[in-house]
Amino acid sequence: MSDAELTVEGTGPVATVVIRNPARRNAMTAAMWRQLPVLLDGLEADPAVHALVLTGADGTFCAGADLGDLDELLDAGDASIAVTAEERLATFAKPTVAEIRGACVGGGAQLAVACDLRIAAVDARFGVPPARLGLVYPAPTTRRLARLVGPSAAKHLLFTSELIDAERALRVGLVDEVLPPDALSARVAAITAAVAQRSRLTVAAAKEIVDGRADEDRIAWWHGQVRASGEAREGVAAANERRPPRFGWVPPAGH
Repeated sequence: MSDAELTVEGTGPVATVVIRNPARRNAMTAAMWRQLPVLLDGLEADPAVHALVLTGADGTFCAGADLGDLDELLDAGDASIAVTAEERLATFAKPTVAEIRGACVGGGAQLAVACDLRIAAVDARFGVPPARLGLVYPAPTTRRLARLVGPSAAKHLLFTSELIDAERALRVGLVDEVLPPDALSARVAAITAAVAQRSRLTVAAAKEIVDGRADEDRIAWWHGQVRASGEAREGVAAANERRPPRFGWVPPAGH
């Protein structure tokens, strides 16, 4: 039996998906690409989960796609299982944070960029290697990278296949924070704990709007949810009374 798999850890409002493939520095196999959307579907439907952390086992985030499955990935082009998994992660309805140590390369960078936030250890290294391998990086992935870091930085990563360190990744906007390795998990836990205490309605609406997935009708729907749910009244009352808010909005089925 292969020991390459994705596992879900953690209880309470924050779930952690761990990338495990010790023989290949946590490279994503075809089976793991297929497994990710299934895991995400279950976590999105779980009302106890407010936020998701994606990380790698044993000090490495993900060294890419396992090239033993190259033919399958090439034949599908932009309809590959890797792009399908990336898109499912990008549209996950709850906040996602990539906790990055060590190598975050190729498919690993693809997954990290699909998360909402990326918090890295100072020893993290980032790279996008298709030019070194003779591949065309998927168009959805390329566009997402360019939106995040800008055209020039995206072209540098894509044209050169060079690895960049965490400090340069921070400068170009590829990551949001860089910390010492022994402080990384605590910082990610603090961020996700703060998110879990906020209004789920506000956070879900903000994610859709920032990502450009909410049209005018959808935005009107979100404002209707504010009026119907009482979230804003509770938030203002809590601020006036100097107490933690008791937000209770739960996403309606099929929202």
